[in-house]
Amino acid sequence: MKRVVVVGASTGLGRCVSVGLAQRGAHVALLARRLEKVSEAAVEAGNGAIALACNATDQESATTAINEAAAQLGGIDTLIYAAAIGSISRIEDATAQQWRDTFDTNVVGAALITAAALPHVRESAGNVLYMSTTGASYTAPWPGLSVYQSTKAALDHSVNAWRAEHPGISFTRVTIGECGGGQGDGQSHFNEGWDGDTTMAMAPKWFERGFMSGALMDIEHLVDMFHNLINMGSSMQVPSITLIPRPAVAS
Repeated sequence: MKRVVVVGASTGLGRCVSVGLAQRGAHVALLARRLEKVSEAAVEAGNGAIALACNATDQESATTAINEAAAQLGGIDTLIYAAAIGSISRIEDATAQQWRDTFDTNVVGAALITAAALPHVRESAGNVLYMSTTGASYTAPWPGLSVYQSTKAALDHSVNAWRAEHPGISFTRVTIGECGGGQGDGQSHFNEGWDGDTTMAMAPKWFERGFMSGALMDIEHLVDMFHNLINMGSSMQVPSITLIPRPAVAS
């Protein structure tokens, strides 16, 4: 049974992947800031899934939660960093606080969690998977999402740095296209709180430039891909994988 830790597991894609992996046989520890939400997700996941409170941007909290997860799981084979935030804003209107908050969660948090998990993943010759976005590497930047996508580009580069310094561990960037997630708290919350006027001004540009196809990826297909990644042999390296929905073909 693979021992998997998912950070950012209370809602959205992180929750869906956590629940889906547990239901496919993995022993999963779900970590997030909101213990109530992540506890509900662990109940839904079943298969002995555990829930732990974790603030990835706080070094003490990150280290404590990862070590507790390793203790309860008996080790860590795979770490999945799914935590992310992203506001919408024209780049010239982005505030210092937006930049700092987004970098803290998307980049600093990933680094702190990875450092905490490193001894456990090294012992298992395991892997670390990071959720990224198409606008960081697959497409040109999306107007209105510059802050978010800049932090994800920084995350992508840090994944390369981890791989260079620790070649015995598989570090994988998982670039994910449009996916609405699942039902309830499993639904994507990414655009929650976005300014409506800015969204209406920017969204047409995303379609005009071909960044969005109008199709959505099935969440079960995404979970299947993560399931395959956590079960790959320790002799395999998957530096990067990109998953995007295929547009419907007109009959």
